[in-house]
Amino acid sequence: MFKEAKVMFIYTESSLHCGSGTSLGVIDLPIQREKYTEYPVCQASGIKGVVREWFEAKYNANGGAEKIKWVFGPEFGRGESEAHAGSATFTDGKLLLFPVRSLNGVFAYTTSIFALSRLKRDLIMAEENVEWALPEEPECKVLGTTESTIRGDGNKVILEEYAFDFQDDKQAGAIAAWIAENAFPAGNEYDFWKKKVRKDLLILPENVFRDFVKLSTEVQARIRINNETKTVDKGALFYEEALPCDSLLYSVVMAHDPACDNNKRPEGLKTSSDVMTYIGEVNSERLQFGGDATIGRGIVNINFLNGRAE
Repeated sequence: MFKEAKVMFIYTESSLHCGSGTSLGVIDLPIQREKYTEYPVCQASGIKGVVREWFEAKYNANGGAEKIKWVFGPEFGRGESEAHAGSATFTDGKLLLFPVRSLNGVFAYTTSIFALSRLKRDLIMAEENVEWALPEEPECKVLGTTESTIRGDGNKVILEEYAFDFQDDKQAGAIAAWIAENAFPAGNEYDFWKKKVRKDLLILPENVFRDFVKLSTEVQARIRINNETKTVDKGALFYEEALPCDSLLYSVVMAHDPACDNNKRPEGLKTSSDVMTYIGEVNSERLQFGGDATIGRGIVNINFLNGRAE
């Protein structure tokens, strides 16, 4: 049973392809999605693997392999025969903000009451209290902030080719301010994006948000070139889906005491708090999630709520 929990936000700085394998549909290589919502998701095993890889690259050469083993678990393919669970647990990366093209303001950060409700539930699990409350589910309109640059003439919002009535909402403003302050990375390079989400967060009706996250992802045609002829190989055209740049996901990181007697635990890794502090070293780091690493996909910035997990 876990003793510590922290919310870890994942901001995409380039498009993200967490693939679900091949498909018989129009898109040959779709992204991972939740079964019942069809929201894009990044599976927990992928998140844990990438975070472990970061620690291995940083600490394996400095005698840190023992701590990595107790935090993330042994890897039998590397000659480790001892069977025990790791002391860190990662949940799936859930979608919180999805960028959608707009007529005014270039794009809006969109979300829904459902996505925000799940965030609030996970925050409570991590023993984090927030002052904002959830507004009522909007119907046939979108909720936004007083300073919104997305709102156009006639109090309308145009997202893609669809028009919606806009309603200024106090709680939408409070939620936008909280996300800007807590979910976005702390670096100065994020000042523009923090101001953007404060002004241009939109809470959409659930069915509308679901349609956008299902139908407005990036789909790119990819081809393979024959090395000898320098032409397209026969049958080498395929379509690949990706979550767009500037999306925001989050995962809950949980920790318990290392699964061994206290006298066998490495120095500095005695309790669940030590485990969480150790994982917190990845805070504010850029990692590469998903596939297509050699073409720049999947660059993300990690941000623990309240800074480094301690």
